[in-house]
Amino acid sequence: MGATEELREQVRRHYVAAARRTGEAAASACGCEGAGGDAGCRGDIGRDAACCGDRRSDESFGLALYDATSAAALPLEARLASLGCGNPVAVAELHLGERVLDLGAGGGIDVLLSARRAGPTGFAYGVDMTPEMLELARANAARAGATNVEFLAGTIEDVPLPDGAVDVVISNCVVNLSTDKPAVLAEMFRVLAPGGRIGISDVVAEDRLSPRERTERGSYVGCVAGALSRTEYLQGLAAVGFADAEVTFTHQVADGMHAAIVRAGKPGDARADETGEL
Repeated sequence: MGATEELREQVRRHYVAAARRTGEAAASACGCEGAGGDAGCRGDIGRDAACCGDRRSDESFGLALYDATSAAALPLEARLASLGCGNPVAVAELHLGERVLDLGAGGGIDVLLSARRAGPTGFAYGVDMTPEMLELARANAARAGATNVEFLAGTIEDVPLPDGAVDVVISNCVVNLSTDKPAVLAEMFRVLAPGGRIGISDVVAEDRLSPRERTERGSYVGCVAGALSRTEYLQGLAAVGFADAEVTFTHQVADGMHAAIVRAGKPGDARADETGEL
């Protein structure tokens, strides 16, 4: 097995374990759901399920980054499976009727929140490569009574959707885990309809840090070693055709490493821009 395949296998194994931990945590969470609420099961469990499975004592990752009211309306299992470094649903500023794709959907929290924002005329897809996470996400969708969602088996480097299938692509602390980031960015561009946009939360390095220095600050599965720098992100987005790209740091997760908001748009059809018609 080559180095690239080994990294991907590490990520896969890591998320299998995270899915199993979520199920165990939900089953033993103070008897919350079955005992009249889950108020006693949010803080510590949410933090223990934090980014990429790293057990952190801070609030740089996981459920703490979501609006408490919105998150509270979702199943406990979806909240416990929150592994990201931001809130891409808020970043993307979703509207009613939009079609949304979440890359690396995990337990489904961002797909379910997107489906609520998009409303009954919209739709939310989630792609994940881990069968255990897909099973968890589909169960969470059933618990939430969400009918405008679909979870697809696949990788973020080869999304199982046709060209121009969605209006918005979101992702939460997953692009940094890919071993082929140019392919991920190209897939985002491909599946977006003209005029579509991305709203991503990810870990991004300051330009001053070399790849080796990023590795010294954290592991690959810990969402640090594989992070792009700000300039690398912007150049990668431009290379596949995105316009108006921006990378905004939100909070530090390690020395020179930041959770960040990444936004960009796919240019609209030129004829539509000129005439108002396709």
